[in-house]
Amino acid sequence: MTTTFQKRQKEMKRLDKQRAKAERRAQRKLEKRAEKDAPSDNTVAEEVNSDPQGLDPQGLDPQGGAA
Repeated sequence: MTTTFQKRQKEMKRLDKQRAKAERRAQRKLEKRAEKDAPSDNTVAEEVNSDPQGLDPQGLDPQGGAA
């Protein structure tokens, strides 16, 4: 009877590893996609953050209220 339990544990461990591997694969895919899109996004973010007074281009403070 213990062999049945061991087989079940082994199968559960295999499924967990398979699930973890799929998650890592999906995460890498998202990271690669983000890196691919990042250069265009970073240039826009740097332009907005370069305002010396800390105001965004519409004249609002960083918390979203009026200046």
